[in-house]
Amino acid sequence: MGLDQYAKKVKREYNLETLTETIVKTEICYWRKHNALEGYMASLYRTKTQDEGTFNLQTLTLDSDDLDNLETVVKAGLLPETVGFFFGSCTKDDEAYKQKDLEFIATARRCIAKGYEIEYISSW
Repeated sequence: MGLDQYAKKVKREYNLETLTETIVKTEICYWRKHNALEGYMASLYRTKTQDEGTFNLQTLTLDSDDLDNLETVVKAGLLPETVGFFFGSCTKDDEAYKQKDLEFIATARRCIAKGYEIEYISSW
């Protein structure tokens, strides 16, 4: 058990002939126990949805502005210290996670440019 986090690119297609929607989700990034990112995403989710409940298993859709803000926070080393029973030790200043976060942001931007939506979801 522990904190598992996923980012996915999402393509939605609607068939007017059959009146059906096809949704294809493809993982573009996975983090294990990156609690600082989890704290940031939980805060963003609460801001966007006004939902103060548990963030576990909630889907957060990220847009270009969200990615811009995340990049600024990551580069400045300002991800929040976040604790939780299943979250592991603090990842706020971990350089490997910082690099992975920046790679995710670049990938997500390319996906948005190609017409995908970006979703973040975590479980613990």
